[in-house]
Amino acid sequence: MKSSFCIVIILLAVLSLAGLSLGQAKKNSRVAKPSVTATPQPTAEPKIEEPAKRNGRPSADLTKVKNVAIDAKGQTYFYEFTRPGFTYGNVAISHDDTGKGTISFLKDGYDETITDPVDLSAVTIAKIDSALTDLKFLDSTDEYQHPRDYSHLGNITFRLKADGRERTVKFNWTENLAARTLMDEYRKITNEYTWRFEILIARENQKLLTPGLMELIDSYIARKEISDPKHLIPFLTELSTDERLPLMARNRATKLIKQIEKAKK
Repeated sequence: MKSSFCIVIILLAVLSLAGLSLGQAKKNSRVAKPSVTATPQPTAEPKIEEPAKRNGRPSADLTKVKNVAIDAKGQTYFYEFTRPGFTYGNVAISHDDTGKGTISFLKDGYDETITDPVDLSAVTIAKIDSALTDLKFLDSTDEYQHPRDYSHLGNITFRLKADGRERTVKFNWTENLAARTLMDEYRKITNEYTWRFEILIARENQKLLTPGLMELIDSYIARKEISDPKHLIPFLTELSTDERLPLMARNRATKLIKQIEKAKK
Protein backbone atom coordinates (compact mmCIF):
# COMPACT_ATOMS: atom_id res chain seq x y z
CA MET A 1 0.00 0.00 0.00
CA LYS A 2 2.74 2.39 0.96
CA SER A 3 4.63 1.38 -2.13
CA SER A 4 1.69 2.25 -4.39
CA PHE A 5 1.27 5.63 -2.72
CA CYS A 6 4.94 6.50 -3.27
CA ILE A 7 4.68 5.53 -6.93
CA VAL A 8 1.69 7.88 -7.36
CA ILE A 9 3.60 10.75 -5.73
CA ILE A 10 6.60 10.22 -8.02
CA LEU A 11 4.39 10.14 -11.12
CA LEU A 12 2.69 13.39 -10.12
CA ALA A 13 6.09 15.08 -9.60
CA VAL A 14 7.34 13.91 -13.02
CA LEU A 15 4.17 15.17 -14.72
CA SER A 16 4.48 18.53 -12.94
CA LEU A 17 8.10 18.98 -14.09
CA ALA A 18 7.15 18.01 -17.62
CA GLY A 19 4.38 20.61 -17.62
CA LEU A 20 6.74 23.37 -16.46
CA SER A 21 9.27 22.50 -19.17
CA LEU A 22 6.57 22.54 -21.84
CA GLY A 23 5.26 25.94 -20.64
CA GLN A 24 8.76 27.43 -20.67
CA ALA A 25 9.35 26.08 -24.18
CA LYS A 26 6.11 27.73 -25.41
CA LYS A 27 7.06 31.01 -23.75
CA ASN A 28 10.46 30.99 -25.40
CA SER A 29 8.95 30.13 -28.76
CA ARG A 30 6.83 33.32 -28.65
CA VAL A 31 9.99 35.50 -28.73
CA ALA A 32 10.31 35.55 -32.48
CA LYS A 33 12.60 38.59 -32.79
CA PRO A 34 15.25 40.15 -30.59
CA SER A 35 14.20 43.39 -28.88
CA VAL A 36 15.43 46.59 -30.54
CA THR A 37 17.42 49.00 -28.33
CA ALA A 38 16.84 52.67 -29.11
CA THR A 39 20.00 54.49 -30.17
CA PRO A 40 20.48 57.61 -28.04
CA GLN A 41 20.56 60.83 -30.09
CA PRO A 42 22.73 63.85 -29.29
CA THR A 43 20.93 66.41 -27.14
CA ALA A 44 20.05 69.46 -29.15
CA GLU A 45 21.68 72.66 -27.99
CA PRO A 46 19.23 74.90 -26.14
CA LYS A 47 17.98 77.91 -28.05
CA ILE A 48 17.67 81.26 -26.35
CA GLU A 49 14.07 82.35 -26.42
CA GLU A 50 13.60 86.05 -27.03
CA PRO A 51 10.36 87.98 -26.70
CA ALA A 52 8.77 88.54 -30.07
CA LYS A 53 8.32 92.01 -31.56
CA ARG A 54 10.39 93.77 -28.88
CA ASN A 55 13.63 94.38 -30.69
CA GLY A 56 14.59 94.76 -34.28
CA ARG A 57 17.24 92.16 -34.98
CA PRO A 58 18.82 92.74 -38.38
CA SER A 59 21.27 90.00 -39.24
CA ALA A 60 23.83 92.55 -40.35
CA ASP A 61 27.28 93.22 -39.00
CA LEU A 62 27.29 96.09 -36.52
CA THR A 63 29.60 98.15 -38.70
CA LYS A 64 26.91 98.04 -41.39
CA VAL A 65 23.91 98.83 -39.15
CA LYS A 66 22.14 101.92 -40.46
CA ASN A 67 20.62 104.03 -37.70
CA VAL A 68 18.08 106.78 -38.30
CA ALA A 69 19.99 109.15 -36.03
CA ILE A 70 22.99 109.11 -38.37
CA ASP A 71 20.91 110.95 -40.98
CA ALA A 72 19.33 113.38 -38.55
CA LYS A 73 19.70 117.12 -39.04
CA GLY A 74 22.10 118.98 -36.80
CA GLN A 75 24.85 117.27 -34.87
CA THR A 76 25.10 113.52 -35.12
CA TYR A 77 27.08 111.29 -32.79
CA PHE A 78 28.24 107.78 -33.51
CA TYR A 79 30.13 105.49 -31.11
CA GLU A 80 31.27 101.93 -31.64
CA PHE A 81 33.01 99.52 -29.27
CA THR A 82 34.48 96.22 -30.40
CA ARG A 83 36.13 93.59 -28.28
CA PRO A 84 35.41 89.94 -29.20
CA GLY A 85 35.09 87.74 -26.13
CA PHE A 86 33.27 90.27 -23.96
CA THR A 87 29.63 89.62 -23.04
CA TYR A 88 28.77 92.55 -25.29
CA GLY A 89 31.67 92.43 -27.70
CA ASN A 90 30.11 94.73 -30.30
CA VAL A 91 28.19 97.88 -29.40
CA ALA A 92 27.13 100.74 -31.66
CA ILE A 93 25.35 103.86 -30.41
CA SER A 94 24.12 106.69 -32.61
CA HIS A 95 22.01 109.67 -31.63
CA ASP A 96 21.23 113.26 -32.48
CA ASP A 97 21.87 116.30 -30.32
CA THR A 98 18.60 115.78 -28.43
CA GLY A 99 19.75 112.32 -27.31
CA LYS A 100 17.34 110.34 -29.47
CA GLY A 101 18.79 107.43 -31.43
CA THR A 102 19.53 103.72 -31.22
CA ILE A 103 21.86 101.25 -29.59
CA SER A 104 22.78 98.04 -31.40
CA PHE A 105 24.72 95.24 -29.76
CA LEU A 106 25.69 91.66 -30.25
CA LYS A 107 25.56 89.59 -27.08
CA ASP A 108 27.88 86.63 -26.65
CA GLY A 109 25.93 83.50 -27.58
CA TYR A 110 23.43 85.33 -29.80
CA ASP A 111 23.63 85.13 -33.58
CA GLU A 112 21.68 88.30 -34.33
CA THR A 113 22.24 91.97 -33.61
CA ILE A 114 19.78 93.48 -31.13
CA THR A 115 18.65 97.06 -31.72
CA ASP A 116 16.82 99.20 -29.18
CA PRO A 117 15.96 102.90 -29.04
CA VAL A 118 17.88 105.25 -26.77
CA ASP A 119 16.71 108.54 -25.34
CA LEU A 120 19.65 110.11 -23.54
CA SER A 121 19.03 112.70 -20.87
CA ALA A 122 20.06 116.35 -21.13
CA VAL A 123 22.61 115.66 -18.38
CA THR A 124 24.31 112.95 -20.44
CA ILE A 125 24.32 115.04 -23.63
CA ALA A 126 25.83 117.96 -21.70
CA LYS A 127 28.68 115.74 -20.47
CA ILE A 128 29.40 114.50 -24.00
CA ASP A 129 29.27 118.01 -25.48
CA SER A 130 31.51 119.36 -22.74
CA ALA A 131 34.17 116.76 -23.55
CA LEU A 132 33.90 117.55 -27.28
CA THR A 133 34.23 121.26 -26.58
CA ASP A 134 37.35 120.68 -24.49
CA LEU A 135 38.79 118.61 -27.34
CA LYS A 136 37.83 121.23 -29.98
CA PHE A 137 36.89 118.01 -31.70
CA LEU A 138 35.95 119.13 -35.22
CA ASP A 139 38.84 121.61 -35.45
CA SER A 140 41.49 119.31 -33.99
CA THR A 141 43.75 116.79 -35.68
CA ASP A 142 45.02 115.30 -32.42
CA GLU A 143 45.42 111.55 -32.10
CA TYR A 144 44.20 110.35 -28.72
CA GLN A 145 45.64 106.84 -28.83
CA HIS A 146 48.15 106.03 -26.08
CA PRO A 147 51.60 105.08 -27.46
CA ARG A 148 51.04 101.58 -26.13
CA ASP A 149 48.34 99.41 -27.67
CA TYR A 150 45.61 98.33 -25.25
CA SER A 151 43.32 96.66 -27.75
CA HIS A 152 42.70 93.84 -25.27
CA LEU A 153 40.50 96.40 -23.45
CA GLY A 154 38.44 97.01 -26.59
CA ASN A 155 38.70 99.38 -29.53
CA ILE A 156 36.63 102.55 -29.78
CA THR A 157 35.49 104.51 -32.81
CA PHE A 158 33.81 107.90 -32.38
CA ARG A 159 32.42 110.05 -35.17
CA LEU A 160 30.79 113.47 -35.07
CA LYS A 161 28.92 115.17 -37.92
CA ALA A 162 27.88 118.81 -37.68
CA ASP A 163 27.33 121.70 -40.11
CA GLY A 164 28.52 119.68 -43.06
CA ARG A 165 31.73 118.67 -41.30
CA GLU A 166 32.74 115.27 -40.04
CA ARG A 167 35.58 113.77 -38.04
CA THR A 168 36.29 110.21 -36.89
CA VAL A 169 38.80 109.05 -34.29
CA LYS A 170 39.84 105.58 -33.13
CA PHE A 171 41.62 104.58 -29.94
CA ASN A 172 41.62 101.94 -27.21
CA TRP A 173 43.23 103.92 -24.41
CA THR A 174 44.19 107.54 -23.91
CA GLU A 175 45.80 109.89 -21.44
CA ASN A 176 43.78 112.82 -22.77
CA LEU A 177 41.27 113.51 -20.00
CA ALA A 178 38.54 114.88 -22.26
CA ALA A 179 38.84 111.94 -24.67
CA ARG A 180 38.72 109.58 -21.70
CA THR A 181 35.57 111.33 -20.46
CA LEU A 182 34.00 110.80 -23.88
CA MET A 183 34.94 107.12 -23.79
CA ASP A 184 33.63 106.73 -20.24
CA GLU A 185 30.27 108.36 -20.96
CA TYR A 186 29.50 105.97 -23.79
CA ARG A 187 30.55 103.01 -21.66
CA LYS A 188 28.09 104.21 -19.01
CA ILE A 189 25.34 104.53 -21.62
CA THR A 190 26.11 100.97 -22.71
CA ASN A 191 25.86 99.79 -19.08
CA GLU A 192 22.40 101.32 -18.71
CA TYR A 193 20.88 100.07 -21.94
CA THR A 194 22.30 96.55 -21.88
CA TRP A 195 21.00 96.27 -18.30
CA ARG A 196 17.57 97.43 -19.44
CA PHE A 197 17.64 94.73 -22.11
CA GLU A 198 18.69 92.04 -19.62
CA ILE A 199 16.01 92.81 -17.06
CA LEU A 200 13.23 93.03 -19.68
CA ILE A 201 14.23 89.61 -21.00
CA ALA A 202 14.37 88.24 -17.44
CA ARG A 203 10.94 89.72 -16.65
CA GLU A 204 9.44 87.73 -19.50
CA ASN A 205 11.37 84.48 -19.25
CA GLN A 206 13.40 84.11 -16.03
CA LYS A 207 11.82 86.19 -13.30
CA LEU A 208 14.04 84.70 -10.59
CA LEU A 209 17.02 86.46 -12.19
CA THR A 210 15.56 89.91 -11.61
CA PRO A 211 16.72 90.34 -7.97
CA GLY A 212 20.31 89.74 -9.08
CA LEU A 213 19.90 92.21 -11.93
CA MET A 214 18.61 94.80 -9.46
CA GLU A 215 21.79 94.25 -7.46
CA LEU A 216 23.79 94.78 -10.64
CA ILE A 217 22.28 98.19 -11.41
CA ASP A 218 22.71 99.12 -7.75
CA SER A 219 26.43 98.35 -8.02
CA TYR A 220 26.70 100.32 -11.29
CA ILE A 221 25.19 103.36 -9.61
CA ALA A 222 27.39 102.99 -6.52
CA ARG A 223 30.52 102.86 -8.71
CA LYS A 224 29.30 105.84 -10.80
CA GLU A 225 29.07 103.61 -13.88
CA ILE A 226 25.73 105.06 -14.99
CA SER A 227 25.86 108.45 -16.72
CA ASP A 228 22.68 109.90 -15.21
CA PRO A 229 21.09 107.70 -12.50
CA LYS A 230 17.94 109.82 -12.22
CA HIS A 231 17.25 108.96 -15.87
CA LEU A 232 16.46 105.45 -14.56
CA ILE A 233 13.75 106.56 -12.13
CA PRO A 234 10.73 106.16 -14.48
CA PHE A 235 11.86 102.67 -15.49
CA LEU A 236 12.63 101.66 -11.90
CA THR A 237 9.21 102.94 -10.88
CA GLU A 238 7.62 100.71 -13.50
CA LEU A 239 9.58 97.71 -12.20
CA SER A 240 8.75 98.46 -8.57
CA THR A 241 5.02 98.06 -9.26
CA ASP A 242 5.22 95.13 -11.68
CA GLU A 243 3.67 92.16 -9.87
CA ARG A 244 5.26 89.76 -12.34
CA LEU A 245 8.56 90.35 -10.55
CA PRO A 246 9.51 88.72 -7.22
CA LEU A 247 8.86 90.91 -4.19
CA MET A 248 12.59 91.10 -3.51
CA ALA A 249 13.22 92.71 -6.93
CA ARG A 250 10.34 95.17 -6.52
CA ASN A 251 11.52 96.21 -3.07
CA ARG A 252 15.06 96.69 -4.37
CA ALA A 253 13.75 98.93 -7.16
CA THR A 254 11.85 101.05 -4.62
CA LYS A 255 14.95 101.35 -2.45
CA LEU A 256 17.05 102.41 -5.44
CA ILE A 257 14.58 105.13 -6.39
CA LYS A 258 14.82 106.58 -2.88
CA GLN A 259 18.63 106.43 -2.99
CA ILE A 260 18.78 108.24 -6.33
CA GLU A 261 16.29 110.91 -5.26
CA LYS A 262 18.21 111.49 -2.04
CA ALA A 263 21.55 111.72 -3.87
CA LYS A 264 20.35 114.31 -6.40
CA LYS A 265 19.12 116.79 -3.74
